[in-house]
Amino acid sequence: QVQLVESGGGLVQVGDSLRLSCAASGRTFSSYTMGWFRQAPGKEREFVAARSASASDGITAYGGSVKGRFTISRDNAKNTVYLQMNNLKPEDTAVYYCAASQGGPGTNYRMYAYWGQGTQVTVSS
Repeated sequence: QVQLVESGGGLVQVGDSLRLSCAASGRTFSSYTMGWFRQAPGKEREFVAARSASASDGITAYGGSVKGRFTISRDNAKNTVYLQMNNLKPEDTAVYYCAASQGGPGTNYRMYAYWGQGTQVTVSS
């Protein structure tokens, strides 16, 4: 069992940065792949980033729309995963969800069994 709580969302302007955090509780957090997804009203849930279990040598994956701007990282000692978002754009506006998977860093949300409640990110144009 893993419980996830996101934080760090807010209202920013184009070009600003935000750092989202996802605090996890659970006995085996360090063994999970962690991912970030986002969903805007009326749109499908979109893959953002994922990172495998290793904090230093893990495999990472990014959605094409955020590659080069967003960075996922994790601190297993703190049971926390982060999403550093730079050069934010209006199209980044969405609810961002943290998720955990027992598999690798896949892009399909269905492979992630555990989800946080989400945190709102709004980028003004």
